[in-house]
Amino acid sequence: FASYYGDHMVLQKGPAGAVVWGRGEPGATVTMALWGDSGLVMKKTAQVKGPFGTWTIVLDPVDQGGPYTLMAQQGSENVTLQDIYFGDVWLCSGQSNMAMTVLQVANASEELAAAARYPFVRVFATAPAHSDVELEDLEHVDLPWSIPTAAENLGHGNFTYFSAVCWLLGRSLYEALGSPVGLVEAAWGGTPIEAWSSRRALQRCGLPEDTGRVTPSPCALHPLKPGFVFSTSTHRHLSGPQTPSVLWNAMIHPLLNMTLRGVAWYQGEANAFLHTDRYNCTFPALIADWRQAFHAGSAGQTEPFLPFGFVQLSTYRRQSPDDSFARLRWHQTADLGVVPNARMPGTFMAVAMDLGDEHSPYGRSVLGQGEGVEVKPLGTSCTSFLFLGSIHPRDKQNVAHRLLLGARAVAYGDKHLVFQGPYPTRAILDVTRGLLNVTYSQELICRQRDVQAFEVCCSSRAAPCQWLPAPVVAVGSQRVTLALGGCGTLVLGLRYAWAEWPCEYLSCPLYNPQGLPAPPFL
Repeated sequence: FASYYGDHMVLQKGPAGAVVWGRGEPGATVTMALWGDSGLVMKKTAQVKGPFGTWTIVLDPVDQGGPYTLMAQQGSENVTLQDIYFGDVWLCSGQSNMAMTVLQVANASEELAAAARYPFVRVFATAPAHSDVELEDLEHVDLPWSIPTAAENLGHGNFTYFSAVCWLLGRSLYEALGSPVGLVEAAWGGTPIEAWSSRRALQRCGLPEDTGRVTPSPCALHPLKPGFVFSTSTHRHLSGPQTPSVLWNAMIHPLLNMTLRGVAWYQGEANAFLHTDRYNCTFPALIADWRQAFHAGSAGQTEPFLPFGFVQLSTYRRQSPDDSFARLRWHQTADLGVVPNARMPGTFMAVAMDLGDEHSPYGRSVLGQGEGVEVKPLGTSCTSFLFLGSIHPRDKQNVAHRLLLGARAVAYGDKHLVFQGPYPTRAILDVTRGLLNVTYSQELICRQRDVQAFEVCCSSRAAPCQWLPAPVVAVGSQRVTLALGGCGTLVLGLRYAWAEWPCEYLSCPLYNPQGLPAPPFL
C-alpha cells in the first residue's frame, strides 16, 4: 500500500468511493478484499501498471462505520490493514498556525485529556518535505494513522503534530455529524502560498517559476520562524520550503489519489510580505487547481467543487508600519469581502482578526524574530524593529468553531445555519447632516465604539486616498451611522477594521447575535 494507508485509517464513506493504491510487480495482478463483521464486503482486482509499478482500485461506496479489514494480495504475498473505518476525510494544510499543536493552545491540558473521548476521529500527519519534481508518494510520514492520544500524537511537541485547528475542527465535525472523521495534516511554518501551488496554478497568475527573488520594503520586519533571528534587507532569495511549488510537489501531489470530503487551510502570514497583492489571484487559483487535481487523481470520486474552508489572518503587531495584513485579509476573499462568492464558490471562512494574543509565547516578534523558515540576506542589512505581539494566537477553539459553522453550511448543506458575520449591503450619504448610513445584512451587536474602526476616503482622487476616521454616531438593528467630520460630501471609499491589530480579544466593534464578527472590508 502507499504510505498513507495503514491500520486505524479512515476512508471516505459513500456516496463517493474510496481510492486505494500501492505498488507491485509490473504486470502482476493485485486482489483486494474488504472484510467486515459479517464477512466479505467486496473483492476487486487491478493490474500493476506504469513506470512506477502502481495499482489502483476504486472501492464501491461504503456507508459510515466499521471496523473493517482490508487485504491486498499479489501471488503469495499479502498485506492486511485492520481497524479501518469509513467516514469523512479532511485535509488540513497551511503554515505554522495550522501546524500549532494541541499542546500549544489555550486550555491545552483539558483539550488533551478529552482526546480519549474521540476514538473515531483518526489522525495522520505528513512529514515536512520539499521537492523540485512532483512525487508520486510521500517520502516520509510523521504520524501514521492513529487513534488520538494526549501525549503521543496530539501533544507531541510544538509545531509538529497534531494540528490543533485540524483536530478541533474534526472533533467538532464528529460531534455534529456522528460520523467517523479522518484528518490528514500537511503543514509547514513560514511557507508562502507559492510553495503550495503547482506550476500551472502560478502561471495562471502570471508568476514565473522562479519567483524566489523579492524586493520587500527596506527595513520591514518579516515574520518568517520561531527561533530564527535575522536582520532585514532590501533583497532576499527564498530557498528550501519557500521555493515555488516544492511543497505541492512533495506534500500535496502524493495525496491526490485520496478521496476527500473537504479541505481546511490556514496560511497567508508569509504572503503579507511576499507578493501580497497577487494573493487575490494565487489563492483562488490554488483552490481551483487543488480541486481539479484531487478530482482527477481520485478517478472522479472527490467532488469537483471540493469544499474549501480557510482562516482569515489573525493579528501580529500592534503598531504596524504598513497595511499588509489588512490587504492580505481582503485578498483572501478575492477582494469581495465575504465567501462563498463568484470567484470562490464552495468556500467558507473563519474570521480571526479578533483573536489576537499579545502574550502568546510562540513566535513573539522581537528584533526580527518571526515565524517561518530561514531566509538569506543579500545586501546591506537595516536595523530591525521591536514589535510587541505574536503571530501565533493560542485561541484555536474559536477558529475551529467558526470553521465548523462554515463546513456545516457549505460542505454539508445546512441552509438554516448562520455561518458568516454581518456584512454591509449599502451605504447612503446624508449630505445635509454630514453622516453616512451603512446598512448590514444581519442584526448587529455593538461590543465596542471604536473611533478608528471605520474610515472614509476623503480625496479628490481615489489614489492615494486620504483615509480619515469616521466615528460611530449610532448603531441600530442593522444600521451603523458614521460621522464624516471634515470629509464633507467628497467620500470616495469606506473601510472597516483595516489594521493589522484592529481590536482587542473578542472585542471588535460589530458582531451578530451568534457571536460572529463582521469581517473587514474596503
